[in-house]
Amino acid sequence: MNRTRTTAAVLATAGLVTAAQLGLGTAASAATQAPKSSGCPIDLVYPSRFYVDSHGWVTNGGLYFGIKNKSTSKSFKKVTFTVTDVKNIRFGTAKAKGGKVTKNTTKTVSVYTTTLKKKASLGVKVPTHLLNTHSYKVKFTLKGTGWNCASNQGTWGV
Repeated sequence: MNRTRTTAAVLATAGLVTAAQLGLGTAASAATQAPKSSGCPIDLVYPSRFYVDSHGWVTNGGLYFGIKNKSTSKSFKKVTFTVTDVKNIRFGTAKAKGGKVTKNTTKTVSVYTTTLKKKASLGVKVPTHLLNTHSYKVKFTLKGTGWNCASNQGTWGV
């Protein structure tokens, strides 16, 4: 280990400089403006904090976006959850959790399941590149049968 790396490691350990100051990456957070429709038994799942490397890629494999069925008695049919770029985000190859990826472009990712069982989740983890770490946004769209949920589930980002 050379002297520069040793000094950087010591300073970072001591908390004297941040990872961003060392050029190792930055922390980011985002808020959501999702409308809550009464009677909708679905909760959105999205990151509140994540880290971005020096090239604008989200670390740890990307971002996870999903939905959770909070109903204890009902399951829902033909459920599609879509995440679409609104501003300054590009997606890589997505991996589905609880279903299968039906659309995967640099600007849109969709995941589908024939049945979203009670207390089950459906989501997608996708490598994400932020073109601007201070201004980015995605929108959520939800489709399915057997519930009273709006198709437009709002936006996430800053």
